[in-house]
Amino acid sequence: MQLNWQISSKDVARIEALIRQQEDNPVVRDRLKNLAKRKTEIRKEEFWRQMVGMRLTSIQRSGPNSHVARFNRTRPFPLSYEILCGVKHPETFIANALKDAGGIRFGNKIAQHLAANFDWLEKGGWTSTLEQCNRLSRSVPSAVEKEAANYIEDNFEGFGPKQSRNLLQVLRLTRYEIPIDSRITRWLNEFGFPVKLSATALADRHYYEFVSIGIQMLCAKSGVYPCILDAAIFAMSDGDTWTKDNVY
Repeated sequence: MQLNWQISSKDVARIEALIRQQEDNPVVRDRLKNLAKRKTEIRKEEFWRQMVGMRLTSIQRSGPNSHVARFNRTRPFPLSYEILCGVKHPETFIANALKDAGGIRFGNKIAQHLAANFDWLEKGGWTSTLEQCNRLSRSVPSAVEKEAANYIEDNFEGFGPKQSRNLLQVLRLTRYEIPIDSRITRWLNEFGFPVKLSATALADRHYYEFVSIGIQMLCAKSGVYPCILDAAIFAMSDGDTWTKDNVY
């Protein structure tokens, strides 16, 4: 069986209108950095910093005024790679830092995942992880982005299809593969996506990739990169609460 994606001129017009409406929003303007032809090499410190931040956003509010957003903007960052390298018991340290921050849900589970990921990286996982990321430092096809996302999903605790793409996107590495979260699914269902999207089903890699193909085809017809559409939907959902100072 084969699905034939049909995208109408009305669909394209709605996408174009959304982008025009949100193009000056700080989230959208910041996301343009993902389109750079050449990107800064990802190193251990930056990867770890963003991996912690993206694990924190799972299944809890992460808008600009949320507890997670405030924690992620803390400087110096309480769970930096440099700090963790000097900690004897990472899981306990992480759990205590999240508890002290206040308002962050599932702190013990997050601490367990992050400590396991830190241990795996330090025991030899860094080389292949940074290689996967830095494959994306230049413009590559969506298939290469998907391979990098699958690598993260396969090797890091607490990272499914959405969170793996969220991490690559916040590292400014991806154009095509986007995190399909509740904002995206709600918008696509209202838009008229050909199948009713289910957050539970999106935990399955094959279903997620099926939906991602549809989004990418819609964007290709509209002359918009998926990462920019994602930013526009994100900005629209949160209104004018994002500023150039709280985009992270």
